Amino acid sequence: MSSSLYRLGLLMATLRWKIIAVWMVLLIGMGGLAVGLGGTFSSAIEIPGTEAQRGIDQLADRFPEMGGTSGQVVLVTQDGSTVDEHQDEIDDLMDDIADVDGVAAAPSPFGDVSPGTRTDDDTAIIAQFQMDGQQGAYPEESVDELKSLVDAADTPSLDANIGGQVLQSSEVPFGAGEIVGIVIALLILAIVFRSFVPAVIPIVTAIVGVGVSMLAVMALAAGVEIPSVTTALGAMLGLAVGIDYALFILSRHRDQLTAGEDVRESIGRALATSGSAVIFAGLTVIIALVGLFVTGIPFLTIMGVAAAATVALSVVVALTMLPAIMGLLGERLRPRKIRRLMAENDGMLPAEDPDRRVRRPFGTGWARLVTRVPAVTILLVVIGVGALAIPIKDLELALPDLGTEQPGTPARDTYDLVAEEFGPGYNGPLLVTADIINTTDPLGVVEDLESDISAMDDVKEIQLATPNRGADLAVVAVIPDGGPTDQSTKDLVHELRDHADGWEEEYSISDVTVTGATAVGIDVTDKLTNALVPFAIFVVGLSLILLAMVFRSIWVPIKASLGYLLSVAAAFGVTSMVFEYGWLNEPLFVTVNGPVVAFMPIMVMGVLFGLAMDYEVFLVSRMREEFTHTGDARASIEKGFTASAPVVIAAALIMVSVFAGFVTSGWFMLQPIAVGLAVGVLVDAFLVRMTLVPAVLALLGKHAWWLPGWLDRILPKVDVEGEGLHAVLEHRRWSEEHGAHALRMQDLTAPLVGDSGRIGPLTGAVRPGTLLVVRSADDAARAALLALAGGRLEPDSGLLAVYDRLAPDDLAAIQGRAHWLPAGADVPARLREIPERHLDRAMIVIERLEDLVHGATTTDDTLIERLDALLAAGATLVVGSRAAGATEAERHLQGALRDPRSLLALAVQRSTASAPEGAHV
Repeated sequence: MSSSLYRLGLLMATLRWKIIAVWMVLLIGMGGLAVGLGGTFSSAIEIPGTEAQRGIDQLADRFPEMGGTSGQVVLVTQDGSTVDEHQDEIDDLMDDIADVDGVAAAPSPFGDVSPGTRTDDDTAIIAQFQMDGQQGAYPEESVDELKSLVDAADTPSLDANIGGQVLQSSEVPFGAGEIVGIVIALLILAIVFRSFVPAVIPIVTAIVGVGVSMLAVMALAAGVEIPSVTTALGAMLGLAVGIDYALFILSRHRDQLTAGEDVRESIGRALATSGSAVIFAGLTVIIALVGLFVTGIPFLTIMGVAAAATVALSVVVALTMLPAIMGLLGERLRPRKIRRLMAENDGMLPAEDPDRRVRRPFGTGWARLVTRVPAVTILLVVIGVGALAIPIKDLELALPDLGTEQPGTPARDTYDLVAEEFGPGYNGPLLVTADIINTTDPLGVVEDLESDISAMDDVKEIQLATPNRGADLAVVAVIPDGGPTDQSTKDLVHELRDHADGWEEEYSISDVTVTGATAVGIDVTDKLTNALVPFAIFVVGLSLILLAMVFRSIWVPIKASLGYLLSVAAAFGVTSMVFEYGWLNEPLFVTVNGPVVAFMPIMVMGVLFGLAMDYEVFLVSRMREEFTHTGDARASIEKGFTASAPVVIAAALIMVSVFAGFVTSGWFMLQPIAVGLAVGVLVDAFLVRMTLVPAVLALLGKHAWWLPGWLDRILPKVDVEGEGLHAVLEHRRWSEEHGAHALRMQDLTAPLVGDSGRIGPLTGAVRPGTLLVVRSADDAARAALLALAGGRLEPDSGLLAVYDRLAPDDLAAIQGRAHWLPAGADVPARLREIPERHLDRAMIVIERLEDLVHGATTTDDTLIERLDALLAAGATLVVGSRAAGATEAERHLQGALRDPRSLLALAVQRSTASAPEGAHV
């Protein structure tokens, strides 16, 4: 991968203006598409298949008067009069509401059809109205008209307030907090780079990535139901990871420029090294987010996929637009001091003064401190983080209702007014439905249900009990004692459902359900809570596999996963402190204490997993690289930490500032997620990765890098530190010295094809324009070499270069350029099909020499001319011969070529203890 990224970086730097223009066109195009399609987001959160959702669907079909979105008008007298004295003006208001487009019914609260709920002293009454279907099914302008009508009805003697589900907004509140978070990120970047110009670049690329992805989501919302929180979540994640990914690559580029490297070369190397780690980091976040499908909850899966797409786009922007901008700015990104020194020394950086005093970096001191007595460090971190996690026991989950809206908004004010005047239960009524088609006394059954339910604990009153017009469905509206998120209301829902079977048998009814918005919220919360453990197993299991692949270790993944769980526990604990205990409410603009949004834990777990793995990779991969070179476990921790810590510190602080900016939005749907992520990143980066990890590695010593041989063989190799780049650069230096070659092998070993054993080590090189005959009576050995040349076999070790592509990193590219002619193929016809373009890097593999000679002597007398033309254009042919030595057919072919010297022969054999060389020319 690193070699491909190296070339990509060079290409992006060369095409810089075109790449930037493509992104700008894409941004503008997506904006036009989003505006043109006019997509809207959904504020409803539902899970198909739950009892409450089934009941909602049944009401919409069989009792439409009670289906759809509800609204309420709360009227309170201000002069001590009763609401009956204001009946005329209240009836006029309800008549006006009934005439609004999208309103299905707005009955008088004084009638018998849907009598309003009154206070005991008759000074307040709740009038209900019903919209056509759920939100989005009626015009948005209707809500504004309803608000205006209610505002107009407000008089000094009668206070009129609108509330209910109709006021639930799908608009995402973005404000100054998010901007402040970005400004803080900019300041951190300016401090890291000690310059303003490079500090702006990550902000620009992150905004472009977020802009394109969010506009795409808005366009999709025209045809797909997407939760409103999706855009805010995507923007928060996109900004955070977009800035961080750009920081990782740009900081490597700046370090290389500081060392005096050429600008274009530095861009390629930065992408090959840090770009590899960025891809892996992005993949971990993407996999964790897409893994939300494990929950089996559609709206959460949509949120996860949309957020994952945003992260993926951030990675693409970092790999394309960022190097284009770096190429555009060129020398301006090199520190001024270095530019001046190079200008004074003919473009070269002078050697450092050996007597100059070198200041010890902060990272070195910290690494030595935490690894001095590693057991004590581990104990302190575990105790400290464990203390933060204690409040988890009080963390409650629920779906947000109108009581979580900002104070001063009509929805929140009406919600509080209802709770104050009537009781909290009136903000969350429950609907009990039953199929009564089999009963002969529908009214009697409804009365019996009403009587049984009213006798239950936690029931304040029965607001309504009636069959529908067809007398086949009964509905009982139950007002609980507690509010929508109170534990007593949850207990009541479960108690009602426990009685369902008994009622069905006793009253000869069927399909008794407990539904309504409150019951839907309870069902969603229960399902999300039950999904936490499977999702945690998925995430932790995934981290073990991914990190074992990267670090070739058993203990490093285990340590990383346990550290991740500590970070998650701390994030949940602090979230509970803020939203359950009320700590730091004012500075964080938190206006509601109580249960947090139900999908907060699972979303924080998914996102934090990816971010935690990012920091683990960036820190520990440097340590592993040092250990691989030196074998000194303790010194490798210090050197790796010192090299990586500054960038990780900056990245974590940027993440925290962006997440904290979204906390101040005041939107309860997003606030707990933002708090959890900010705390989780802070704890994970500074306490877990930068304190606990070095201590654990120091305690384990060399054992930290142990991996069983059998596991090492089956785990795929992953290059996240650009190790493959060294081979690319070495091959380029070799080519500059020895000239371009079509096939180069250096200490190459590879498995046999179709048999056990291997060939090699092989060392040698073949120039372009060569016809190489591979001789061997050993079919497996000959097939292995042919497969290597055609990119169809991955080497075990050593170097394999086909033109400028190296295996195994560029195996797909080698295979894509190769033309494979299997045994029995019509060689003349196949060679004619090879396009003239790029013949100078074409590798043509012919399995059988006989097929080539037969075509030249029997079927096509122009084949030799075609071979000469291919070889003259720089194409290389590798042909298999089943003979151990030169055959008559091979000699005939050599004699027929325009330049007989273009034919070379290679005898190959499988490796044995007595003949380890494997091949000879």
